[in-house]
Amino acid sequence: MASHSKAGLATQAIHADQYLSGPEVAPAISTSTTFRHPTLEQIAAADDGYFDKNWDPAEPSRHIYSRETQPITTRAEHVLAAVIGHPTVVYPSGIAAFFAILLHVRPDVIAITDGYHGSHVGIDLYRRTRGEDQVTVIKLDDEYPKNKKLLCWVETPLNPFGESRSIAKYAEKTHAVGGVVGVDSTFAPPPLSDPFRWGADIVMHSGTKYFAGHSDALIGTVSVRDKADWVKLWEDRMATGSIAGSLDSWLLLRSLRTLPLRIKRQARTATALAAWLATFQGGGVIEKVWHASLQEDAAELLGPGKQLEDGPACFSLLLKERKQADKFPEELKFFVHATSLGGVESLIEQRIISDAKCDPRLLRLSIGIEELEDLKSDLSQAIEKVKDLQ
Repeated sequence: MASHSKAGLATQAIHADQYLSGPEVAPAISTSTTFRHPTLEQIAAADDGYFDKNWDPAEPSRHIYSRETQPITTRAEHVLAAVIGHPTVVYPSGIAAFFAILLHVRPDVIAITDGYHGSHVGIDLYRRTRGEDQVTVIKLDDEYPKNKKLLCWVETPLNPFGESRSIAKYAEKTHAVGGVVGVDSTFAPPPLSDPFRWGADIVMHSGTKYFAGHSDALIGTVSVRDKADWVKLWEDRMATGSIAGSLDSWLLLRSLRTLPLRIKRQARTATALAAWLATFQGGGVIEKVWHASLQEDAAELLGPGKQLEDGPACFSLLLKERKQADKFPEELKFFVHATSLGGVESLIEQRIISDAKCDPRLLRLSIGIEELEDLKSDLSQAIEKVKDLQ
């Protein structure tokens, strides 16, 4: 996948697909599912293996059918590959991307702990396809077997808490037994983190969140170290038909142009808010705040040159009373009470609504691009309104 390899991340996000563009500055949405075949003369002149499909799906000289390749999705994959630094395949959702990893790795043992509940649902489905007695699920800190295909799945920062885990620690442990390290880096897109630098073999993002960033596109991405794995993932995607739609790919491509600007602002605002809330004295409403900057080993994992450069932009609060948590989201003016995260608007969710295993007092905050002081003021007034609820 071509890119301006010496350019910075923000420049890559805008120009990595430049050579694929036509005369238009902003790419058009291609809704066609099929594309005209060339004439025999055009095929002979191109000599690109049109009939025997001996062409590179990452660099298609022409498109045939949109389940294979399509103009906008191809461009989005080029920009993602440049921004992430590794070949990337796009899927119609984050959970579709995760399931594609399971099909690609075909683990006999999966090491995973907590995190996004949808990942555990995906594992349950994978176990049904393999036979539940054929796949074992263990904890991240359990002993890893040496004679079975292992996938160590590290979600960092962790949903919904925003706390960071050491990729290097689990990479060393996994590679010692010949396993594969997969990382869900949804909470820490570039430039906040590069999991490959710390030992990841395969990296997933729910691109719906920060990559798309405007709460209007469903996208998942999988990135791998080498082209051979990319080709296999692409072949599997073509066979299963799990390619992202053209409109979602177009929205993704548009949003990637501003990714570095958005995520840096969101991460810094969230870190400041978490620090402020952790010491907030108003009414004794807040029992605990979780954020990577507040965890005990923050100095080891967070900061320039560390695994997590900044952020994350999503974290959680635990209020003292259930009734306070029930009412708190309704009292906010600048936080939308909704699930998901990563959009330009700030969101808040009482997590038990989406994940029944969560404490009903737990609230997840996704910080947008609003002014820090406005968000502080909004949270302050909401805390004041719920402080007497028991």
